[in-house]
Amino acid sequence: MTSPSAAAPEAVIVAGGFGTRLLPLTKHRPKHLLDVGGVPFLEHQISRLAEAGVGHVVLATSYHAELFAPVLGDGSRWGIRLDYVLEEVPLGTGGAIRNVAGALTDDPDGAVIILNGDVLSGHDLAGQLKDFETPRDGQRVDVSLHLVPVADPRAFGCVPTDETGRVTAFLEKLDDPPSNQINAGCYVFRRDVIDTIPAEQVVSVERETFPGLVADGRLVVGFVDDAYWRDVGTPQALVAASRDVVLGVAPTPAISASSSGARVHPTATVDPAARVADGAVVMAEVLVGAGAVVSGSVVMTGAEIAADATVTDSVVGPGARVGTGATLTDTTVGDRAEIAPGADLEPGTRIDCAE
Repeated sequence: MTSPSAAAPEAVIVAGGFGTRLLPLTKHRPKHLLDVGGVPFLEHQISRLAEAGVGHVVLATSYHAELFAPVLGDGSRWGIRLDYVLEEVPLGTGGAIRNVAGALTDDPDGAVIILNGDVLSGHDLAGQLKDFETPRDGQRVDVSLHLVPVADPRAFGCVPTDETGRVTAFLEKLDDPPSNQINAGCYVFRRDVIDTIPAEQVVSVERETFPGLVADGRLVVGFVDDAYWRDVGTPQALVAASRDVVLGVAPTPAISASSSGARVHPTATVDPAARVADGAVVMAEVLVGAGAVVSGSVVMTGAEIAADATVTDSVVGPGARVGTGATLTDTTVGDRAEIAPGADLEPGTRIDCAE
């Protein structure tokens, strides 16, 4: 048996999803570039990978693929090489990973970190890599999964492990699950395992690849870590994740926590009589009028919050305008949309982008 490689790990970020749950924010851009804590979401993941010693990251793109490179560049500002591979048609999680195989090195024992492109995590990635390179009874690890213990796993599929950390099953939602461990969306693959995924086919790693490896006796292990973890797949989750980054609840090497409890871009204009607080983010060229309150929200580039408006736990899309005295709570406002003066929207309202 070949011994595991000591070469620097590579990484793949699966970033091809349509972001349907985040509409209307994703109508004109991929969810992976939405602002979280003051930077595009993928910057959190790329900076974590660089911090863990990864030198090469491949971004598996599909929806609005042309928008990634202008924002992220070639990776040099993180000291890595960043490549982009287009997925022409949706291939599922496993198919997307297999689709980028040609952009990876061909060391069969190399470690390849796989990240779902919508998970914000503070787990010990370096520790997971170290655990991945630790054989069990002389057998190399083929795949490692980051597992998160949750209070109520019934809404999730659960992933039980034995006393050595070996994954014993992948179970769908059960009324009485045998484990509280769930898949957290960060994997480490042995490079040659990626080549076993069928090419140019729709494949789910969760439903097909991982259960198949376990059934074949391959060594799939769980790395259990209960550090900060959030699926940033809905407007409410995006707001919460952004607030957590600003307040330092969600540790990230991409950007430091704000000592003021909010983050305001240098080019934004906030009236001295306005209040921006509680983990809110105000992005570039935003206008916040006198008496306005922006609390725990994300206000994206070029938006305007008029005088005496109140925006709480909401997302205001690029170029949108919230009218004088309007009240928004748990509201999602699409690009260039206009909220009428004095409007009092029901919590959970989503306003589509202006055409």
